[in-house]
Amino acid sequence: MWIQARPLLAAWFYPRVRRPEQANYRDHNRRMFADFHEQERMLADQPRMDFYHAAIARHIRPGDRVVDLGTGTGILAAWAARSGAAHVYAIDHSEILKYARMLAAANRIENVEFLPVHSTAFKTDERVDVILHEQMGDCLFDEAMVANVADLRDRLLKPGGLILPSRFELYCEPIKVNDARLVPFIWELDVHGYEYSCLEESRPQNPGYYHLASSDLNLVEHFLGEPAPVLSIDLHTLNEADLPREVTFTRRVVNAGRMDGYAVFFRARVDDDLSLCTSPLDPRRAPHWGFRILRTRRDDFAVGDEIEVHLTVGRWSDRDTWTWSHVKRVSAGHGLTPAGPDTAAKGK
Repeated sequence: MWIQARPLLAAWFYPRVRRPEQANYRDHNRRMFADFHEQERMLADQPRMDFYHAAIARHIRPGDRVVDLGTGTGILAAWAARSGAAHVYAIDHSEILKYARMLAAANRIENVEFLPVHSTAFKTDERVDVILHEQMGDCLFDEAMVANVADLRDRLLKPGGLILPSRFELYCEPIKVNDARLVPFIWELDVHGYEYSCLEESRPQNPGYYHLASSDLNLVEHFLGEPAPVLSIDLHTLNEADLPREVTFTRRVVNAGRMDGYAVFFRARVDDDLSLCTSPLDPRRAPHWGFRILRTRRDDFAVGDEIEVHLTVGRWSDRDTWTWSHVKRVSAGHGLTPAGPDTAAKGK
């Protein structure tokens, strides 16, 4: 039809149907995790694979009934079966599932049932002993982990059943970027006398401009304070509605320097001696996850100063709804002197 060859006219005659955000996210996930390279990145992440292999070996018991949420190539389901699980429901709504079946047959894996269904539509007549998952995004919550796991927990997990992993810590640490890697806001630049400050009035309105992704261990020089979780959660009890929409925390500066933003990363814990971290300063970080940098205006800090950070979140699963600001309190030898907040949200 002639109009289909003219996209602008076609969009006017046949406007795109606006789909619910959740449906768009599911479509994105379905396509993303069907890609071999995405699977390769996860499988080649040795700290990730070591963490899950140890967790399954320690906690899946003979006779357990297990749900593997988002099974991908099926390797976690296979490890659960090898640990003695009586039955593993390996669920995934992407096309990777046909390869998972192929791999299970090639590796002589039994007791795994591969189901092409989204977790919210999965049902079983008998409750399960374990929910096994890897639903963590770069900022922990950005792959619908809480909603999906809590739904399965409430409908299908036995009382006293296990979620693996269940304990998580979210960090948001003020950082100094290595000088050679620093990319300031454009209005902060003066390049051999060519000055860009007039562009401050034209700040981008796109929220994505104010947060960046990286997995480069050479990007961050140091944290300004001692890292501490801003949120600690346990999926055995947490519901989405329990997550706060505002978080305020303070860091006393122990490493002086320029503050270039906040690094957002997480730690997953199974046992006190078994955890997985995505910190930009951890040489054993799980590399297929990025850490996020929430960009801020430049601010310089001395040892003893305090940084009070305020984070407001519309939806934890959507970084574009996050806004952040800070107040600087300068150590004056006799107490602390407020130095004022960021001028606007999103680190502006």
